[in-house]
Amino acid sequence: MSGERRESRWKRLLRAYRCPDPADARRRLRDWYGRPLGQELLAAEREQLDSVLPNLFGYHLLQVGIPAPVDLVESSRVSHCMVLDDLPIRVPGAGEHCLFGEAVALPFASDSLDVLLLPHTLEFQRNPHQVLREADRTLVPEGHVVILCFNPWSLWGLWRLLTGWRGQTPWCGRFFTPSRLKDWLALLGFDTILTRSYFFRPPVEHPGLMQRFHLLERTGRRWWSFLGGGFLLVARKRVTTLTPIRPRWRSSRARLLPGRISQAGLRRDKT
Repeated sequence: MSGERRESRWKRLLRAYRCPDPADARRRLRDWYGRPLGQELLAAEREQLDSVLPNLFGYHLLQVGIPAPVDLVESSRVSHCMVLDDLPIRVPGAGEHCLFGEAVALPFASDSLDVLLLPHTLEFQRNPHQVLREADRTLVPEGHVVILCFNPWSLWGLWRLLTGWRGQTPWCGRFFTPSRLKDWLALLGFDTILTRSYFFRPPVEHPGLMQRFHLLERTGRRWWSFLGGGFLLVARKRVTTLTPIRPRWRSSRARLLPGRISQAGLRRDKT
């Protein structure tokens, strides 16, 4: 009984750290990306995306969520790129391909998208499982989902534990570990092909301190590569193949009688 009571207290504590209004948190996230710390993180995330998107091919790419009003898929070779969000905003380069919709109910047919980008989409949704289910539904077999998330096992995660109770963005978001996302994706039939951490500096706003901590980027990638403030995850939708079952043919043929009449074709009259 005491164990259940402790578990319920822990769950209540975690709920207290979550954003009370995810839609408002996503709106404030855009403002946060305009600040010095957000701009530094954005530059690191664009660098990560530029390293993987050119290697993902297809006809249709969809970015779900707009954390910052910039073109995150500029380096992609996919000819038809779209951006979808439930908070309308103009994205440079998107033009008429900027759509209005919800991440939990994508307005696309099943097996119609080749690449799906989720930039900090899961942390600020009430039902992140449904977002991933929609990714599974809309992606074609061998299609890819690219996810950007904040890492709870980092200085950013520690800062969230200290300040998340204030309800400020992005610290009130739900920070998922890479292993947890891998498990969710595996249950849906995805194979994780890449996981990479980035931004190893502490989340300080002062530009001068940020510049002094720049040395941590090189040492972090070398010595504690899994402790970056954010991580990139790329997963591929697994193709379900059917194993053909060969029919069993009888190895023995019907024996022929001397008159070349099949024994199977004889009828015996019962008297």
